Amino acid sequence: MRQGTVFDVKSFALNDGPGIRTTVFLKGCPLRCSWCHNPEGLSPEPELYIKLARCTHCGLCLRGCSHPDCRPFGRCLHVCPQGNLSVAGRLVTSSELAERLLRDREIFGEDGGVTFSGGEPLMQADFVAECASLVGKRGVRRAIETSSFCPPDVYQKTLAEIDFVMADVKLMDPAAHRTYCGRDNGVILENLTWLKRSGKPFVFRVPLVPGITDTDENLSAIASFAGDCPVELLPYNPMAGAKYAAVGRAFPLPALEKQNQEERSRILQHFRNASMRQ
Repeated sequence: MRQGTVFDVKSFALNDGPGIRTTVFLKGCPLRCSWCHNPEGLSPEPELYIKLARCTHCGLCLRGCSHPDCRPFGRCLHVCPQGNLSVAGRLVTSSELAERLLRDREIFGEDGGVTFSGGEPLMQADFVAECASLVGKRGVRRAIETSSFCPPDVYQKTLAEIDFVMADVKLMDPAAHRTYCGRDNGVILENLTWLKRSGKPFVFRVPLVPGITDTDENLSAIASFAGDCPVELLPYNPMAGAKYAAVGRAFPLPALEKQNQEERSRILQHFRNASMRQ
């Protein structure tokens, strides 16, 4: 059985695919999207997570301890009176994770199931595929939330074990994608083009980041690429930067507000226009 690194498992998730789902958040992402709202998922390694807003700076965690699980992090994880310290990320085998996910089968109903998210789940593609196969054999529907940034052979092999794909489409211009996501989008567009032709159920998800992804130029390009494919528009989350300090990172964007009604109408018009052109 393969091992993977997971930083959270959430039951009763309602926004990660059809129906009621249990979402697995996997560590590691090859992109560095400026608006990422899961900074604890960026590194592939387990890392210290500190709730700084509740910290009283008593210093107890820095006095050292003999706990083996604390040694990699240079402080005691167990002594904080407020319970502010934890580790984002733990190793599990695919069979251990599948067993945990199967405990939720009764809540899934007709449409729900398991969703693999992140981070970027395809950074742990073999682990995801093995776990998806195990739960799929027990009748559980499987979805994935992905940036589609991975080699095409890995993409196609892993998605063979997935029933429904939620694929990000962030920025169509390669230079803008490098600026705001840290990598070129060539392989992403190659994988998305394959996805459109694959016959596999999917939806394109567009994060609406003010002044970055919600420009008329970018939205027009996405609408043209998507054509009559299903598209979900994701409103900007103004709290995206709230967790960065907890894992020792700085949020790279200034404070932004999600779009107002007039701006949302402008955004929707791009996709109405694309639909009418089909």
